[in-house]
Amino acid sequence: MNNLMWVLGILIFVVGLLFSIAWHELGHLSTAKLFKIRVPQYMVGFGPTVWSRRKGETEYGFKAVPLGGYIRMIGMFPPGEDGRIAKRSSSPWRSMIEDAREASYEELQPGDEHRLFYTRKPWQRVIVMFAGPFMNLILSVVLFLALFMGMGIQRSVPVVSTVSQCVVQAGSPTDTCPANATPSPANLAGLKAGDRFVSFDGDRITDYKQLQADIRKVPGKQVPIVVERGGQQLTLTAAITSNTVRPVDKDGNPVKGDPVTAGFLGFTPATGVVRLSLAQSTDQMYSMAEHGVSSLVALPGKIPDLWHAVFDGKPRSADDPVGMVGAARLGGDVFAMDIPATQQLAFMVQLLAGINLSLFLFNMLPLLPLDGGHIAGAVWESIRRKAAGLLKRPDPGPFDVAKLMPLAYVVAGVFICFTALVMAADVVNPIKLN
Repeated sequence: MNNLMWVLGILIFVVGLLFSIAWHELGHLSTAKLFKIRVPQYMVGFGPTVWSRRKGETEYGFKAVPLGGYIRMIGMFPPGEDGRIAKRSSSPWRSMIEDAREASYEELQPGDEHRLFYTRKPWQRVIVMFAGPFMNLILSVVLFLALFMGMGIQRSVPVVSTVSQCVVQAGSPTDTCPANATPSPANLAGLKAGDRFVSFDGDRITDYKQLQADIRKVPGKQVPIVVERGGQQLTLTAAITSNTVRPVDKDGNPVKGDPVTAGFLGFTPATGVVRLSLAQSTDQMYSMAEHGVSSLVALPGKIPDLWHAVFDGKPRSADDPVGMVGAARLGGDVFAMDIPATQQLAFMVQLLAGINLSLFLFNMLPLLPLDGGHIAGAVWESIRRKAAGLLKRPDPGPFDVAKLMPLAYVVAGVFICFTALVMAADVVNPIKLN
C-alpha cells in the first residue's frame, strides 16, 4: 500500500508540474496573440512529440520529457546585416548567431512580415516575455493563500508540550538531567503539559513566535505568566534564567550559526495546524520570496556540497538544492507516510507553490536564454532609442539579441550541467523527510 501511495504522490506532483509549465507558456501565448505575433507552436515538454493538435495557426501538444515547455514565435531576432527575413537553408557550418536567427524565421509565411516578434514595441515584448513568469507568480500566490488561509500550516503554538526538568544548553539531550543540574524555570514555576499561555510579563500572547521573543529578551527577570489549564486561568511566576540557545531568524525558526545567550524558560511547544490571516499570509509569502532570492544567489556555493554528495556519499543538508526528480520523490515520500490526507495534500500544495515561486525568480534572471534575458534586451533597446532621440541622433534600430547567443549557449550549458548534478544527487543521495 505504501508503494502505491508513493507512486500516487509522484504522479500528482508530475501533473501539478505539467500544469505549472502549461500555465507559464499560456502567459506567453496569450500576450503574443494579443499583440498579433504569429505563434506556430505551443508545447509542454521537450523531445519527441507524444500528442498534438492544430487549432487555427497554432499547433498545441505534449512532448515526451516533462521538464519544460515553449512557444515558438516568428521573428524572435531581427534580420541579419543582409536584411533578409526569408527562411534560409540549413547548414552545419553556420555560426551560432545565424543558426539562432535562421531558426526564428524557419516557419515564415507570406504576410508574416508584420507579425514578427522583434517588430513589436519594446514594452510589448517585455509584456510577452514577462507574462510567463508572472503566471507562475500568480499560481504561487493562489496556492500559498489556499494553504495558509484555507488548509493552515503546522506551526509551534503557545501551548506546553513537555517541560524541561533542568537547564540544558543547546544541543544537549533534554530527556535526562546531569547531576546537580539547575531546575528549569518552567519546572520551578509549575508549568504542565497542555498549559496554554495567555500572557507573559503582561504581554498578551497570540502566537509562539511572540512568546519566544518575549522569553529571550528578559534573562534574569522574574515575570508573571498567565496560563489556561482545564478551562481556568492560573497565574504563575517564573524567574527567567540565561542559557545558551540556538539562534533564530525573524520568524522564530532555528537557523545555522553559533549558539547565543538569551532568556530561557525551559519547555517544548506543542505543534498545531494554524490558519493565517491575509496579513500574516502576505508576510509569510514575502519571507519566502526573500528566502528564494537568497537561495538563488547562494546556488553557485552549493556546487561543492552537491559534488561530494554524489561522488563521496556526503549527507545532504536540508537547504541543498532539489531538482524536479528530488521534489517528485519528496511528494511520493509524503504520500507514503502514515499521516492524515489533509497534511499530505497541504505538503503537495506547498511544494508546487514553492516550485512556481522558484520558476518566477529563476526566469527573471537577466540572462539569455531565460525570459529575463529577452526582457533585458527589450529594455536596453528602449533606453538606446530614447537616448538617441534626446541627442538628436539617428534611430539605432532594434537591438540584435541574436548576437548574444554564444553567451546564451554558455549559460545554457552551465544550467544543464548544474541540473544534471542536482538530478544525480537526487537519485543517488536524495534528501529524506524526517
